[in-house]
Amino acid sequence: MKLSNFNFELPNECLAEYPSENRDEAKLMVLNRKEKTIEHKQFKDLIDYFDPQDVMVLNNTKVFPARLFGNKEKTGARIEVFLLRELNPETKLWDVLVDPARKIRIGNKLYFGDDESLVAEVIDNTTSRGRTLRFLYDGSYSDFRKKLKELGQTPLPKYIKREVEPEDEDRYQTIYAKNEGAVAAPTAGLHFSKHLLKRLEIKGIDFAEVTLHVGLGTFSPVEVEDLSKHKMDSEEAFITSEATQIINKAKNDKRRVCAVGTTVMRALESAVSSDLELNEFGGWTNKFIFPPYDFHIANCMITNFHTPKSTLLMMVAAFAGHDFVKKAYEEAIKEGYRFYSYGDAMLII
Repeated sequence: MKLSNFNFELPNECLAEYPSENRDEAKLMVLNRKEKTIEHKQFKDLIDYFDPQDVMVLNNTKVFPARLFGNKEKTGARIEVFLLRELNPETKLWDVLVDPARKIRIGNKLYFGDDESLVAEVIDNTTSRGRTLRFLYDGSYSDFRKKLKELGQTPLPKYIKREVEPEDEDRYQTIYAKNEGAVAAPTAGLHFSKHLLKRLEIKGIDFAEVTLHVGLGTFSPVEVEDLSKHKMDSEEAFITSEATQIINKAKNDKRRVCAVGTTVMRALESAVSSDLELNEFGGWTNKFIFPPYDFHIANCMITNFHTPKSTLLMMVAAFAGHDFVKKAYEEAIKEGYRFYSYGDAMLII
């Protein structure tokens, strides 16, 4: 498979600027891989496709407000700082992206907040837009993190051109988010409401939680035609013993194991043992899944509709079949499905 196999025309009006009014009332396209059928439902109809003892695997990562705006010393130029990863809590070192990058050099200082109560110094270059910052803050570590949250904004994807609104703080977060560390939401999970989760629980569906802290690398463009030469950025993932037991039992009992999102699928496929069971995991994964690929743990998945040439689309095509996904996407555009982070969902069984 080549990069050009994953290109298609996506009209701008298909990109979702806002979430659906109610989480579980987004559109749901259901793809049956065996029958090659496509159905059009609402997300809350998901319950009809699962039986007691089936397992849904959720990514419980929590998005932190990673986008800050500061002013450069002397010139006062407004600089966007996107927090990627904390390197050292003691010295308050962070990997960040800066925009516009051409204005930011080693030694520059940035001031944040109306009272300029937080200052950062640029101490290294990492990539063209990447920098390492040291935050200069005299208070306790917990006060420092609190200050970052106060000053930070919900990191909506760049394709959303509007300003961040108050409801984004809630809606760009799954209702089961608990382990902070993501700079982008695991968007397939955004469609679950408390009511739907309760209905699934009452029906007897089991849940397992994993953590994969979504980084911006997930959305980095692929710039090589030969997909085998693309390198994914690493993301931190954790799978507990409890989760492996729930998932392996369902797998061995021939139940449905549903990966809720590409992030869950990536975490699961990064922790497969030699006898094709799921292992506990704690570390970093740079696994890139594209066709052809044999999946070992999950046998169904929920995912949003992805943009052309994205690694997320490639994983979905590996799972459902390239031609089938291409047909489904053509139908989605025709039927007015909404794409990307705040968009509609697909269930592949």
